[in-house]
This record gives sequence, structure tokens and C-alpha cells, in this order.
Amino acid sequence: MAQSVGIKDVARAAGVSVGTVSNVINRPETVASETRTRVLSAIDRLGYVRSESARQLRAGRSRIMGLLVLDMGNPFFVDVARGAERAAREAGLGVMVCNSAQSAAEEAEYLSLFAEQRVRGVLLTPADATGRNIETFRRHGIPFVLVDRVAEGTTECSVSVDDVAGGTLAVRHLVDAGHRSIAYVSGPPGLNQVRDRRTGALNALAEAGLGPEALRELPTERLDVAAGRDAGARLLGLADRPTAVFCANDLLALGVLQAMFAAGVSVPDDLAIVGYDDIEFAAAAAVPLTSVRQPAVTMGALAAELLLEETEAEAAESGTRPHEHRRVVLQPELVVRNSSLSGR
Repeated sequence: MAQSVGIKDVARAAGVSVGTVSNVINRPETVASETRTRVLSAIDRLGYVRSESARQLRAGRSRIMGLLVLDMGNPFFVDVARGAERAAREAGLGVMVCNSAQSAAEEAEYLSLFAEQRVRGVLLTPADATGRNIETFRRHGIPFVLVDRVAEGTTECSVSVDDVAGGTLAVRHLVDAGHRSIAYVSGPPGLNQVRDRRTGALNALAEAGLGPEALRELPTERLDVAAGRDAGARLLGLADRPTAVFCANDLLALGVLQAMFAAGVSVPDDLAIVGYDDIEFAAAAAVPLTSVRQPAVTMGALAAELLLEETEAEAAESGTRPHEHRRVVLQPELVVRNSSLSGR
């Protein structure tokens, strides 16, 4: 295996000191033209590449922002990453994207990696419901912003969507369409988003004079299509089957739709379905999916901008105005398609 070329190799080949090579790289105007040409020729001949990570560690300022999401298999988080990457690139930074796979243990490992790499800051959608991972990471003094999660009980910035309002929009739509028995395919109960969307669903039922018994919850361990198919199978097995289902995200809704299609259940005539996130696949489903749209790209971009504000404020000289943590809560929007347009 070939050895990497270091700055000492360049200095030896050019017949100059290591300091002179460093000046050619970082402050070329301080080096005589003839010497600078000789050093640059040696760099080109040897194929020397500056160790950016080493330079960043010496300066204490990484050009990398960490992004840790729940599930990169979910197009919603791909869009969040797109927004964050766009804002980071405009600031001359890169983004290291990691996937916790909804696992608190994997989340802890990635947060430890971010600390080891001394990233500029982290955008985080927490998987650990206990908050212990965040408490441990906070000790490193690396700024972070919560994404798709309200920063309750913390001083950090956050960018989220009003999921209570989103749940209300979804179930109010179903109630207005005449449904009085609704299933909620909810996902892991430890996730705040799942609980908030359930709260919104119950609020919509209460508005219509219906009690909580009108909502049949079907929890799942994950928020993916396979979990949705499993929930759909359970839904089909209910003796008194609800006439509509609200799913905590679109992947679950697509799984439910697949289960209904396989069983010969008509959507929306026999069962209306509403999802959440409005991913690209929602509109392209066999029966286009009604969904609560979250502005995912905007969410990622705003979170990155808040993180950049905080890190720039920390790097600025004393006497400048300190960074003020903010909680940005965006509003969802209901996008109505065929999956919920039954003639009830």
C-alpha cells in the first residue's frame, strides 16, 4: 500500500523548511516567487494533498456539520438533508449524514463519532426518548439543533412542525367525510411526533362531539412500509373494522394500502387512508395518498441556518451580540387526494 505524502516530504524535495511549505500553502504572499514556484512544483510532482482535518483540528473550526436522522430510508429525511446541505454549502461547509435507524444505541455511537471528529455542530432528530444521549453529547460543548422535534426542557434551538395541528387536520378531514370510527397506525409510542399526532387526532374527534373510543390505535415498532403492511393485516382482522385510517407517516400508509389491495379491500370506498409527510411517493401511489404535508426541505435549511448562526456567534470576538436560541414551529398543510375521497 502506497504511503501518503506529507509536508516534510515536500520540504525535503524542494530543499526548504517545513515552515516555508506551510507558508506557501497558507500565506503564499509571504514567500519569494522563486521559492514558491519550487515548492509548488514539488507539491505537484509528489501529489501532496493538504490534511484538511489536521488543519481544522489545529484551528478548532471544522468545516463539517453533522446530521443525524431517524431513517434515511424515509424520503422525508432525505428532503430534510437536502435543505440542510443547501444551507451548509452556501456557507462553505459540508454535511456528514448519519442514520440512527430509530435506535438509541446507534444514535449514541454516531454522536460519539461527531464529538471525536469535532464537527462544527450537529442537526439531530432524537431517537432516544429518555434524552440521555443528548445529555451526554451536551458535555462536549458542540452546538446542536433539534430537527422535527420541539426543544422541550432544553435551551437548544429547534425546528419542527406543529404535529398536533397536523393530526387535527388529518382526522378532521376524515370526520367531515362522514367517518365515525377511525384507526390510528401510530408507530413507536416513544416518539414525540407519534404522540402529538395522536393528540391532534383526538382533538378533531372532540370537536365533532366524539369520544376517544372512536380512535382505535394500532402501534407499530417502526415507521416503514413493512410495519404498515403488518398494521393493515391487523386492521383486516378486527371484528368491527373502522372505516378510515390515519397513519403517523406516509410509509405506514403505503404499507396499509398494499395490505388492502392484496385483500381486495377498496380504497377509499371500503377504507379511507390519510398519511403524514407528503413524500414524493404519496402522489404516485396506486391510489394517490391524502397526506399532511411537512415542509421538510425548509425545515432542514432553517435548522442549518440556526446552527450556523450559533457557531458564528461563538467564533466572533467578545462584545458581539450573543446567539439567542429559538424554537421555530412550522405549520403543516393537508393535501387531499383519492385515498380519502369516498362517497360516504
